[in-house]
Amino acid sequence: MKPYRYFIYLAYDGSRYHGWQIQPNGSSVQECLMQALSTFLRSETEVTGAGRTDAGVHAEMMVAHFNHSEMLDGEWVTDKLNRILPPDISVYKVVPVVADAHARFDATSRTYNYYVVTSKSPFLRNYRYRLFHIPDFEKMNEAAAMLYEYTDFTSFSKLHTDVKTNNCVVTQAVWEQVNETTWVFTITADRFLRNMVRAIVGTLLEVGRGKLSLQEFRQVIESKDRGKAGSSAPGHALFLVNITYPEDIF
Repeated sequence: MKPYRYFIYLAYDGSRYHGWQIQPNGSSVQECLMQALSTFLRSETEVTGAGRTDAGVHAEMMVAHFNHSEMLDGEWVTDKLNRILPPDISVYKVVPVVADAHARFDATSRTYNYYVVTSKSPFLRNYRYRLFHIPDFEKMNEAAAMLYEYTDFTSFSKLHTDVKTNNCVVTQAVWEQVNETTWVFTITADRFLRNMVRAIVGTLLEVGRGKLSLQEFRQVIESKDRGKAGSSAPGHALFLVNITYPEDIF
């Protein structure tokens, strides 16, 4: 008999973690979640996430799956996890899914937000990237719109990763003003490469600062060369905010 499979919907402040994935010499969100589950289920429980987030990156919504030999009450599991997990990790809900549902491979889209501010704030310093000069956001949006035209994003990928393809389909990429001093870049795709969002943001900021023209931004994409793109923007201002799945897995 196949074990029962469950999806966990959770959020975390990534400030003190070395990312989602278990690390040999640093704390991770995945490890914390596995330890909490294993503790109250009284059996070693593996957890598979919808993807990786880098060190310091946050998630307003991450999804992970796990198996258990018995049927579980989702509200009970949610309550138990929130009692055990540290204050910077919170579980929204635990839901049963079909036995072969996969948090990573069944995801149809993922959305990230990247926040920048143009003034100093002691309260937002751990969650916003401070810009000392206001870039040309209109021009950055013109550049961002070019992302829809391409599928190979090698230029924005961390080198020497273990993925089979660098192809992604971007369906949203836009800068919007939140308030007088805050802007957010929202990007949605079917999948993302390692470091991709931060590399795109860093390169778009070079466009906004006049260091790259729109044509040069296009050439960066077409070069398929990470060395041609800008520096990666810092991780602390990046949030995974949504993951979608087909309805037939629930």
